[in-house]
This record gives sequence, structure tokens and C-alpha cells, in this order.
Amino acid sequence: MNLLSLENVTKSYGEKVLFRQVTFGVDEGDKIGLIGVNGTGKSTFLKVIAGVDTADAGKITTGNSLQIEYLPQNPEFDANATVLEQVFKGHSPVMQVLREYEQVLLQAQNCPADEACQKRLIALSQQMDANNAWQLESDAKTVLTKLGILDFAAIVSTLSGGQRKRIALASALINPADLLILDEPTNHIDNQTVAWLEQYLAKRKGALLMITHDRYFLDRVTNRIIELDKGNLYTYMGNYSQFLESKAEREEQQEACERKRQNILRNELAWIRRGAQARSTKQKARIERFEELSAQTPESANGQLEIAVGASRLGRKIIELEHINQEFDGKTLIEDFNYIVLKNDRVGIIGPNGSGKSTLLNLITGRLTAGSGQVEIGQTVKIGYFSQESSEMNQDLRVIEYIKEEAHFLPTADGGTISAGQLLERFLFPPSLQWTPIAKLSGGEKRRLFLLRILISAPNVLLLDEPTNDLDVQTLSILEDYLDDFPGAVIVVSHDRYFLDRVVEKLFVFEGQGKITQYPGNYSDYQDKISMQETENADKSKGAADKKPTVQDKPKERPRKLSFKEQREYDQIEEIITSVEQELAQVAAGINTAGSDFELLQKLTDRQQELETKLDELLERWTYLNELVDQFAN
Repeated sequence: MNLLSLENVTKSYGEKVLFRQVTFGVDEGDKIGLIGVNGTGKSTFLKVIAGVDTADAGKITTGNSLQIEYLPQNPEFDANATVLEQVFKGHSPVMQVLREYEQVLLQAQNCPADEACQKRLIALSQQMDANNAWQLESDAKTVLTKLGILDFAAIVSTLSGGQRKRIALASALINPADLLILDEPTNHIDNQTVAWLEQYLAKRKGALLMITHDRYFLDRVTNRIIELDKGNLYTYMGNYSQFLESKAEREEQQEACERKRQNILRNELAWIRRGAQARSTKQKARIERFEELSAQTPESANGQLEIAVGASRLGRKIIELEHINQEFDGKTLIEDFNYIVLKNDRVGIIGPNGSGKSTLLNLITGRLTAGSGQVEIGQTVKIGYFSQESSEMNQDLRVIEYIKEEAHFLPTADGGTISAGQLLERFLFPPSLQWTPIAKLSGGEKRRLFLLRILISAPNVLLLDEPTNDLDVQTLSILEDYLDDFPGAVIVVSHDRYFLDRVVEKLFVFEGQGKITQYPGNYSDYQDKISMQETENADKSKGAADKKPTVQDKPKERPRKLSFKEQREYDQIEEIITSVEQELAQVAAGINTAGSDFELLQKLTDRQQELETKLDELLERWTYLNELVDQFAN
């Protein structure tokens, strides 16, 4: 059943047309993801559908008694309300009863001898029964707990911006609605909470329309993708992976149509230049056709960042952290942390909100001083720090002026340069936007501009604190490609699982009480390892519970020395590891000199993967044998 329909809807912002003549519908069971470059009007599109904003033209039709729940990017709050009062906002009877019940319950707890208060509480309990509100209250507290909000009586004004956003998200999730509209719901929540929200929305029965940059989230929740691009709305059936395939096909078709149009134009132009006289109706029609084709403006592809990245030289000593300890308000955030940053490090930092991830970056940059321990930074290090806050931007400056304040040119790896204007254009700021005042940019465009200013400063160490917040999917793809070729160290705090899988090769995991554990690999590797550990622990617990101790079950004692086969393997394994490492080096050299011989490159790449797998297995076996030798020696 159709819930909502848009017919030829148009919306402009000043002289800029955000979307034109859009026709679109939402049906029961739809789970729709809206994507597009920042500044194209995605948030405005949601506001128009939610009824918060009005369209300039067109018609919006909704079903009878359609209930819409909308989570804006920057929700408004009652500063004096408690957490539960804020969650139970709205004017429906059930919400009014819930709000009043929570208020009276708090009064009754503070004044148990107040008879009037107790009577009112009994009356409200009966109304809760009549409105089936008990389950809703329970759901609200469960959702708040899952989102990391544990103090339900806390005053909203005392909470952080991220906590307030999560309260607003909880309110949107528990309010009964036929259509749930969410603008960037994954911002300001950690990885585990994103995974929970993903499962919650996938199971939810009502229709869903949302903006998110989280590509795994889109892939696992949505069954339809809509893209807002240059004022047009394109619809694709399926999840994000299917969208990528369908979009590639659409762009190929557009290119084919443009080539056909150019061929017709050349033929018509040749005909006109031969001196055709516009006497007959047929000749006039042909000239009019030529003029019509000439007037058509093909859609240009979005810019892409293809730069051989340059950066200042990085010496041997980069950043060294020695016995770092840090506390905040009596809570230990970091305890005895040591690490030496390497030249080509790709490190991801994850953990619950408030665990100290941003604090670690601020200690590295010198914005904070460690309670104890030492941070040493090499003389050649030039840090580029993309923080969560970009409030220091001068809103009166124009886009290109803001970039040129930092540098007019970016050095490239081949010794050349790229101008600020060229870099802006490749980073999705066309010339028409470069002279726009920063104040007129969208939140996502400001974040992209702030990131670009950091990159044009040519740092050799990049610290990125939640870079995926408020950035669109296309900008994230551009950033990921940039980091592939970045000739320096990258340390990133992020809850975006796709971004972590794409970029990092090592994880620092904040596990509570100041403990930071290092894991090799990307986020999926870490998840696999954690799942394996949990399975093993569960199996051990089950085995210990089920197993009855008997004389026959007594394990045999292992001989206190290596077996003949293990001893021979132990004696030879170091030579085998050395030979594999040498072959790996030869293959790597072959790849560098293969040039454009793609067949040879493929063979060498396959061989490289085989050798790397073999080397990992050998090193793991070498570690095991050495541990045995040490045990027997002791």
C-alpha cells in the first residue's frame, strides 16, 4: 500500500535549485536510503516529506492517518526536561500519559508521604493500562540503554551533544509511526551501537527513509536506494551494492547517449555548412532540430580526486608514546600506553563513546598534556589534524579564500603542483561554488572544506577524528583513494566499519579502565577474532559443565621435550622463513618493473598473495614451537 507520494515537486534555496520536478513514492515495507553529495539538498528533501518545510511547487499526497516520525540532523531539545520526558515528546494520548506518569513517579519517590501524589500515581497507572503504555515505557528504557544512556532522570542540558542526539534517536525509534525518517542516525554513536541499530531497523516493520554515509548500514538495512544528483532524483531497487552496479550502468548509458548526440550534431553541422537553404518545411525542421540538440546540456560527471600525493620528507623518528597515563574527572582513560608510530602506519582507533579516543589524538597533537608519560615528535613531522569541530572557520571568507589562506598550491609526488582552485574542483567544489561565502555552505560542505584545507597543507602525518561524520559517500570514496597513496602515517578514530575496513591495517581498541589493546588487521578481522574467542570460550564453558570427571578422562601428560618431527621442524623453520621472505622481495621487485604487462602483473600478484599467506602460517608455527621450547626449558 502506498503511504506517501510526491508529484513534480520542486525546491530552491536562493538561486540554487535543490531538486526539480521530482516524482517519488513510499510504500509499506520500503526501507530507503537517500544518498548524494553534500549540499545537493538531501536534508531539505527529508524536511519536505516530513512536513517541516514546504515545496516551491508540486503536490504531496499522504495516506489517511499516516503517522510520520522525523529525526533531524540537529534536533531541538527542552533544556529543563529529563531524559525520559524528552523521549516521550509528542501530543498523542499515550505520550502525554507517559510524560505525566514519569513526572508524578519522580515526585512520589521524593515525597512518599504525599497522599495526593500517590492517588494521582494510581490514576495514571490505570490510564497506562488503558493505553497499553507499559510496553512502550519498557521499550524506551531498553532503547536508551542500548544507545548508552543509563541515567533516565538526567537533565538534558547537562548532557553532551552526542548524548542529546542519541536521546532524540531513541524518541524517534519508540514513537509509533508508519514512516520513520532519519537524518544521519549513525553519527555520534560507536561501532557496537551502530551494529545494534542496524539489526533493530532491519527487523522494524514500518517504512523507513534515511540519510546515512555508513555503506555497510545501507547494504544491510535498505531494499531501495534513491540518489539526489544535480537536482534530479534517481531510484534504484536493492541495497547499496546493487545500487553501485545499477548506477554504473546508468552512467554508461548517459555517456552512450552523449556520444550519439555529438555524432548527430557533427552531421547536422556539416549539412548546414554545405549551404542548406531553409526554404522547405523539411529543411526548417532540420535546422530547428540542430538548434535543439545544441541547446541541450549534458550532465557532467562528478569530479574525482586523482592526485599523485606529495608531502614533506618524514625522518626516522616520527611519534613515540612512552608510558602515557591520563585521567578525567577521576576516570582512567589511558593507562600505561606505549607505541612508536611507523612511517606508513594505518591505525584505526575504536571504543565506546567517552572512552578516551579523541583524548589520545589530542595528546599526540599537544592540545592536551598527559598526566604522566612522554610524547616525543620527530623534527620532520608535520601533523594534519582533522578534528570533530570545525568551528574555527571564518564564515565570512569565500571557499577559495579559506583554502588559499593555508596554501595556493599543493605539491605533488612528481615534483609538480596543483592549484587551490584545481584541488577544490577535484574535491567536488566546482568553480561556481568556489566564490560562495562559507556561511552559505551546508554542514557537510563545511566539513569537506575543512578536510581539504588540512590536505592542502601537505602534512606527512594525518590524524582524523571521526572523518565520516557529515561527509557524503562520494567524498568518503575520494578520501579513501587519497589515503591509499598518502606517503605518511594515518591514525583515524572512526565508527564507520566500511571506512575502517578500507583504510586501516591495525586497530587500537579501548576496552575500558584505560586499557588499550592492539589488534592486527582491519575492523572485520577484529570482529572475526572476537567472535572466534567468544565461540571458543562458550565451547569451553559448555564442555566443562557437561563433562563428568572420571579416571579415564584424566589428560595424558605431554612429554617434556619436542618430538622428533617437531625438533626437525624447529631446526629448519628459520631457514624456510628466510627463503620465503627472499622470494617475496623478488616478487615485489618484479611487480615494480612489470610496467604495463598486465598478464605478468596478475601472475606476480597471485604469487605474492600465496607467499604472504605461507609466511603468516610459518611465523605462527615458529611462535608455537618457540613457546614449547621455552616451557620445556623452564
